[in-house]
Amino acid sequence: MREDSILDSNPPLGDSGRRVNYLFLLLAALSPIQLVRVQYGGGGDWYNDPDALPNLAREISARTSILIAEDQKVLTLMDREIANYPVLYMTGHGKVSFSKAERERLRQYLRSGGFLYADDDYGMDESFRAEIAEAFPNSELVELPFNHPIYHIFYDFDNGPPQTHKHIEGPPKGFGLFDAGRLVIFYTYNSNPSDGWTAAHNDPPDVRERAFRMGINIVLYTLLN
Repeated sequence: MREDSILDSNPPLGDSGRRVNYLFLLLAALSPIQLVRVQYGGGGDWYNDPDALPNLAREISARTSILIAEDQKVLTLMDREIANYPVLYMTGHGKVSFSKAERERLRQYLRSGGFLYADDDYGMDESFRAEIAEAFPNSELVELPFNHPIYHIFYDFDNGPPQTHKHIEGPPKGFGLFDAGRLVIFYTYNSNPSDGWTAAHNDPPDVRERAFRMGINIVLYTLLN
């Protein structure tokens, strides 16, 4: 579906000849998937907009054949059960700080098939990048091309991530970190789609719709790759 057809009806997953893991979809339809918010140190407000993930979960369940648990689970990187969940989400304003053990746990989690989506809500960019560089010294966050599947797996975003909230001059950016050829981290900057998943900011319906669509793409890409 074209990203600029914001309020059109929704296509079935796998439309336009996109490859879909149907076995996974069958399993996902039988057992709800839990999205996890990461609690981190450093002083940034990791907890802001607590209704964002539950709202996104409802939209995914309503628009696709994948069931997402509507409650938000909060874990630190040191919680052992984190390995049971395929998608981690983090956001906030201010500093992000991981301990050496947390960086190691994040590295293990991602190399075992997990995925992290990080959304800068303004103020976490410098510290987040520094922590990721420490965790993956031989890799770096690179801007994803607009033809990357994360921008087209369900909804089409021909110009990269939407700009739900503009924090600085310039376009929104979507960055990825690859490990062994696999995208393990997706990071949005000057974009902030997760703000659109909550009604707290009084964004217009079309802005929120774009934000939800980007969120749906992120989760579906994670689960199907």
